[in-house]
Amino acid sequence: MPNPKRKMSKSRRDKRRTHYKASAPSLSRCSQCGELKLSHRACPNCGYYAGKSVFVPES
Repeated sequence: MPNPKRKMSKSRRDKRRTHYKASAPSLSRCSQCGELKLSHRACPNCGYYAGKSVFVPES
């Protein structure tokens, strides 16, 4: 197996890693109440998902 001949410096290693970023979660509007919610999840505000009531929120 080939191995590196020299140690890669921390500076060089970190330059390569500059593109690894955390991305913001994609949000969508709830079709029932209009609040922002995570995609593919029930709305925490009204408890609806895909037009059906999944749970009753505590409020």
